[in-house]
Amino acid sequence: MGETRDNDAYEEELLDYEEEEEKAPDSVAAKANGEAAKKGYVGIHSSGFRDFLLKPELLRAIVDSGFEHPSEVQHECIPQAILGMDVICQAKSGMGKTAVFVLSSLQQIEPSPGQVVALVLCHTRELAYQICHEFERFSTYLPDIKVAVFYGGVNIKVHKDLLKNECPHIVVGTPGRILALTRDKDLSLKNVRHFILDECDKMLESLDMRRDVQEIFKMTPHDKQVMMFSATLSKEIRPVCKKFMQDPMEIYVDDEAKLTLHGLVQHYIKLSELEKNRKLNDLLDALDFNQVVIFVKSVSRAAELNKLLVECNFPSICIHSGMSQEERLTRYKGFKEGHKRILVATDLVGRGIDIERVNIVINYDMPDSADTYLHRVGRAGRFGTKGLAITFVSSASDSDVLNQVQERFEVDIKELPEQIDTSTYSMFLFMPSICFGY
Repeated sequence: MGETRDNDAYEEELLDYEEEEEKAPDSVAAKANGEAAKKGYVGIHSSGFRDFLLKPELLRAIVDSGFEHPSEVQHECIPQAILGMDVICQAKSGMGKTAVFVLSSLQQIEPSPGQVVALVLCHTRELAYQICHEFERFSTYLPDIKVAVFYGGVNIKVHKDLLKNECPHIVVGTPGRILALTRDKDLSLKNVRHFILDECDKMLESLDMRRDVQEIFKMTPHDKQVMMFSATLSKEIRPVCKKFMQDPMEIYVDDEAKLTLHGLVQHYIKLSELEKNRKLNDLLDALDFNQVVIFVKSVSRAAELNKLLVECNFPSICIHSGMSQEERLTRYKGFKEGHKRILVATDLVGRGIDIERVNIVINYDMPDSADTYLHRVGRAGRFGTKGLAITFVSSASDSDVLNQVQERFEVDIKELPEQIDTSTYSMFLFMPSICFGY
């Protein structure tokens, strides 16, 4: 692997913040070792994870996790990713993008004491926590590999002590905290061989976060693997991603209709703002759900709606940016483990958060864009399971966003009928802690 290049040389390869972004090509390239470019997804062959020739320890962890067959995106990406190829991957929510970079990184890593060899950046603390957990889960039988997660809201001295006394091989974190640790010389990135961005569009569209990502990137060696993932990758952001890469394998979904989830039933309800609480109450009483996520547009609305649901004896909890990091993660972990069945949240958990028992998403407040809608409803119906998304429409601007969703993703979202067939959205997962009702 190459030495870390000096910052001036790196600066030439990275995007100038003010420069006009070049236009991405209209066609899609899914390039791998000189193969002809293919548009969109390729057909998945009937093969399992064993065909990837993964380490026995990884295969054992995969079996423990209950995975039987790779998804389309895993089948397409993993064989190239484990060879160290740079990857830009757009795939719909719930198709196992996280497992692509977790498994391919673990396959390649040969841990050396005191060296950080893989760095994963993401935009929220909850997502960082979840990704760290996935690395721990799949490295169960690789005890020499250490993983750690770093994000704001935790005393930085705790992180500095951990890096000094028990340096991890894999670091997952948010850009702000990672940058602080590198600037203070507590975190060395000179041995990084795998640089990964999850929800990359979210991180690179914001100029402030992009600056942080670029500064971190320039502290890593030139010779490394770069992988970026998201469910939404506009043609404008693709060339920005490619600035970080060398001849990447590119998998895009240019037909955005393919981004919607096949197992997801989507409906809307027209009502006034004053009617929302009564309608939500009725839905929660009538619907057959394992777990449900209710999205609202602000911290105050999340807190008030959750308070109202608890007063109505619903097993509800809320997560928003107004609470401490420790409290946020405790609540997220509790919901993921099934201790509560209803989560009221802002868009803090709208991207990337994977809770397999969630089969219903309710947009109590309409999201601000079609992209946000896609990420929100992607919390239900993950990895080929069934799910239901219900959106409250209470204004002209709400209707405009709903129309944008239907046009862009070529989906016909109908008004919620009086009766809805439970079999179209219910997964009937067994939840020991809550299976006897509220």
